[in-house]
Formats: sequence, structure tokens, C-alpha cells
Amino acid sequence: MPVKYEPDWTTRDPRPGGRPRVIIIGGGVSGMSTGCYAQMSGMDTRIFEKHVLPGGCCTAWSREGYIFDYCIEWLIGTAPGNDANQVWRELGALDGKTVRDFEMFNKVVGTDGRSVTFYNDPDRLQRHLLEISPADAKLIKAFCRDLRRFIAIELYPFLTPPPLQPLREKLRTLRTVLPAFRLFWRTAATQMHTFADRFTDPLLRKAFRNIFFQDPQGFPMLPFLFNMAGAYHGNAGFPQGGSLGLARSIEERYTSLGGVINYRARAERVLVENGRAVGVEMRNGERHYADHVVSACDGYTTIYGLLEGKYTNPTIDKLYDDLLTKPGNLFPAVFSVFVGIDGDLDSDGAHSTTYLLGSDEAAELPGALQNSLVVQLRSQYSDGFAPPGKSVLHCTYFSDFEYWQKLRAADRKDYRSRKHAAGEFVRRFLERRYPGIGERIELVDVATPATTKRYTGNFNGSILAWKAFSDAEDVVTKLTNKDRMQLPGLSGFSMAGQWVSMGGLIRAASSGRFLAQFLCQELGVRFRAWESGGTEPWHRDRLGYLPQLDARPVRLGSAE
Repeated sequence: MPVKYEPDWTTRDPRPGGRPRVIIIGGGVSGMSTGCYAQMSGMDTRIFEKHVLPGGCCTAWSREGYIFDYCIEWLIGTAPGNDANQVWRELGALDGKTVRDFEMFNKVVGTDGRSVTFYNDPDRLQRHLLEISPADAKLIKAFCRDLRRFIAIELYPFLTPPPLQPLREKLRTLRTVLPAFRLFWRTAATQMHTFADRFTDPLLRKAFRNIFFQDPQGFPMLPFLFNMAGAYHGNAGFPQGGSLGLARSIEERYTSLGGVINYRARAERVLVENGRAVGVEMRNGERHYADHVVSACDGYTTIYGLLEGKYTNPTIDKLYDDLLTKPGNLFPAVFSVFVGIDGDLDSDGAHSTTYLLGSDEAAELPGALQNSLVVQLRSQYSDGFAPPGKSVLHCTYFSDFEYWQKLRAADRKDYRSRKHAAGEFVRRFLERRYPGIGERIELVDVATPATTKRYTGNFNGSILAWKAFSDAEDVVTKLTNKDRMQLPGLSGFSMAGQWVSMGGLIRAASSGRFLAQFLCQELGVRFRAWESGGTEPWHRDRLGYLPQLDARPVRLGSAE
């Protein structure tokens, strides 16, 4: 039998005639995607992940038989026949899984009890909105007309980075973009706030801002229309197994291609010699060497921690010295309250509802940034999230990271007390809307923005990094299109993930594909990719080990 080739990670020098070695820091979606495409293209890769699970923020945890799915609310690319779906198929992310599609994107309930349901079907949406406010017919018809136009367009440019796109691919994109150029330009130039403020009905003015569950602030109309159109086509569904299920499937694909992932392995420093990255030094002092190093973790940690701030330029300085802490450039952090309930819950057909809160009520939510609370019936999203005969809710609100981080550092007892207060608020809130539900609540599990920072390392607990359509977007785009995901003065090193590709899981996954193509060109290797073709039906056991996030869960009705 032929001897299996094993890469040597202990020496600086590449093995003569051997495959290129690539070390990847971070086992999130972008890191594993980079590893999959590099393996398919004939490289040897090794991922170092500090946590015990793959996926980064695309994760879940468990308590008493409930699974608390943290990340995916909708996933672009769940329908066959488009480039986004091709990326997921190549990564094995949807292998053997069913996909749950919803007729609506979100429901918004005002403080007076009136509600708006944002159906994905523009005809149904138009009829519904006209019933709510006939006086706003002109605006309603204009929005639904634009939604129909977006439904007629399928544009998912996630296969090839712009600098490497062949002429045929550029022409294909132009054939799609040019006829709709005015539509794209107008909806990208019109802020949703500006559009929503034109409604005479006060509920519609607030509801349109919250189509994406909470108000992302600073978003134009384009992403709302794009995502609702995707949902209409069944291309923004929820995959069986949820967030951790997605990560586990990509992990399985990666290891089946020969990749190696090490958990509880924290990289402390990128080793650089003569202006070239040659490996990494781990927290335990071990050193591992490679021909190329990729950081697929937090951007600030990468540049100022792993690389000690030695490799910057005006683009990097603008991002991390100017824009990083400027309001509006990062996605806010999220406060999560998971609620396990005995029995079913009648949600009137709404899997997700945004409840608008009055100022006094919102003031009871610790660290809240907006007057709203999102309630998602997660046990409707996928099987297995709750034990048989039970339900699980995920209640969230945008929250101030500094509030929770400082509180945790200064007074751990007070920190737990505020977590308890948020859990109590949610219990009282649910009781008002579902009388009698309080007696059926079996447990509450709380995750603060400080929790996100501890487990993922994401700057300020932001789960999506840079916000699209912010001042940061054009600057970040240069990192891919001009700098090819590399840093100035440092060869043999690249960055992947949402800090160089903006937010969204499909962008994180495509950043790994982009980077692998850049890397193939640099190393003189042919880029290769193919669909995994896995058909084994998904089941809950494939989630593997599920940790408890906190050994001290919130217990309602008793002080912590």
C-alpha cells in the first residue's frame, strides 16, 4: 500500500515536492471554508480554534434537552440553481438537510396592539398593507412594485473575487445589472428611514424599519428588498440543524478532504521572518510552521494582537483607528434570552415577531439600544431544538457592549443580577401576551454581549463585524479588490472572514473561496472546487458535543 503523505508542521522549510502548507487561525465558517477550498486545490491545511466547537458565532449550546440556536435567522443560498447555493453545496453545508421556508419575513406589533406582517409575496403584502393604511397606497404600491422587480433578478456574486473574474463572468453580471441599474441605484441611495418616514400611519413608519427584526439603522432600501426577494424564491430559508448544524456539516466536509482542526488551540502570535509570515506561536509556546498563514478571526485581534500592529497602511488605519469605534460602522451586539416552555405555543403563524416597546417599558431592559424586543419561536425553525412536547423561544434585543463589559469587570454579582432582571422582564412580557405561559416556563438561559466577546473574541461582541452601507464598506471593499485580502509589507499572510468581506454567513463562506483563489494564483496552483454530494439524512446526533454556555443559568423567581 502507498504510504500516506503527512505534512510536517515543525519545520520552516517546505518539503521538496510537497503540497503547500497553510495554517488557518479560527475555525469559524470563513476559516473552514478557506480550509475546504485549499484542500480541494491540493494544499495541506491545519486550523487552530480556541473554542471547543466549530463555527464561531454560528453556534448553539444546550441545557436540559433544549438546544439554543444562536446565529442563523435566514440563510441566503438555500434554494438550488444559484451561485450562493453552489458555495454551500461545495462546502457540504446543506447535505442531507431539509430547509424550512416561511411565508413571511417578520411580523411587527405596535404598542397599541396593531400589527404588520411582512409577507414575501408582494401581492399578498400589498393587499395586507392597504388594509392597514389606505391613505399610504402610493408608498405601499411603490415598495411592492420594487419587490416584484427584485424578485425578477437573481444576482449572487459569491464565486469569484472581482480582480480574478474572467470576462464571461463579468459580462454575465453586467447583463443582470445594467437593465436594473436605476433600480439598484435608487434603492441603494434611499435610506429606509427616509422612506419609512413618508408613511402617514405611525405603525408603518416604525414597522418598515424593523423588517430585519430590529432596526439596523443606516440601511437603504436595497438590502430589505433583496432579502425579501430571496425569501420569496425559497433562497433565504432555515436549514435543518440550524447554526451549529451548518458549522458541523462544513467541519465534516473539511476533515473528509483531509484537513485537520485542533480545538482548545489558541494562537498568540504570527511568526514573521524577513517580512514573511512563516508560522504561528501558540499560547502553550508550541510553534507550527507553514508556507502561508491565514487569519480568519477578529480583525482587531489579528492586526494588533497576532501581528502587534506592525503591518498597517492608510486603509487599515482608517478602519481601525477612525471607523472601528465610530457609531454606525459596526453591527450592534445582541442580548439573548432563551426560554424553554412545556407544551406548544400558538404564535398566530408568525415564527418571528418584533414587539415595539414604549419608552418606560424599554427602560426596564438592561443596556437596550432600541425600544423593541424580538421573539422567535425557534422550535418552528427546525426539528430537535426542543424536547418532544416542548417549545423554545429566542428573545433578543440590540444592546450596549460597554454596559455589560464594564459591569462584568466591576461587579460580577451585579452583572448576574442584571442578567436575571432581563430574564424576568422577558417572563413578564411573555405572560402578558400569552396568559398562563409563566407557569410553563421550565428554564431561561441568558447570553450578554460580554458572553459573545468571551467565546468568540469578536470586537465589542459584534456578531457581524462591519455594517454594510456604512462609512466602512468602501474601505473594507479595498481589502479584497485592491489588497487581495493581504496586509502591507507582509507576504505569506492573508485575512478571511467578515472583517474583510462584511457581514452575513454567505459572505463569510465566500471570503474563504475568494482567498483560496488568490492563494492558488500566488502559489501557482490550480483552483479546484466541486460539490460534496453528501446524501446521508441529517439528524440531531450529528451536532455532536453540546456544551452549556454558563454553569449558572438564570433561575426566575429566585435571586442569584
